[in-house]
Amino acid sequence: MSSGELITLIAASIRRERERAGLSLTELARRAGIAKSTLSQLESGLGNPSVETLWALGVALEVPFSRLVESQRPDVRVIRAGEGPVTYSEQAGYAATLLASCPPGARRDIYRVAVEPGRPRNSQPHMAGTTEHVVLSTGRALVGPTDDPVELAPGDYVVYPGSLPHVFKALEPGTAAVMVMEHR
Repeated sequence: MSSGELITLIAASIRRERERAGLSLTELARRAGIAKSTLSQLESGLGNPSVETLWALGVALEVPFSRLVESQRPDVRVIRAGEGPVTYSEQAGYAATLLASCPPGARRDIYRVAVEPGRPRNSQPHMAGTTEHVVLSTGRALVGPTDDPVELAPGDYVVYPGSLPHVFKALEPGTAAVMVMEHR
């Protein structure tokens, strides 16, 4: 990559990360300890930032240095059924496979869950502001707040506060769902 291409890449990266963080030029410059005019030039592709300046910007933006100097490639990821990191419940026939964690600036996790009949998966309240979305893929299940779960069939969707005690109980073998947890 030529130096001109690198400067263009850095300019776009700084602007992208500043906007993602919701910071003005003035606020980012203040947090990084650099002049606003310097930051403006960098974002315009007119500057040639030092390593120290990029480190200061990375710290102020709460991103790794690499995020400012590497090109962002589209991130396409496929996790086939039966693959991915699985966590099992000690209490029930319940397995959760993390499909996607929260990237910087996002506040959601996506899981594929596989549940077998037997003891229900009783969850204690998560942090305040957590919401769970569940789409049942196969089987039947009771899902939702512990004191008022709803019965789901394939294709059914439920949303409920994850900040309350909640339950997931399979009513048929081979029950599976996709769960999205939002965090505020």
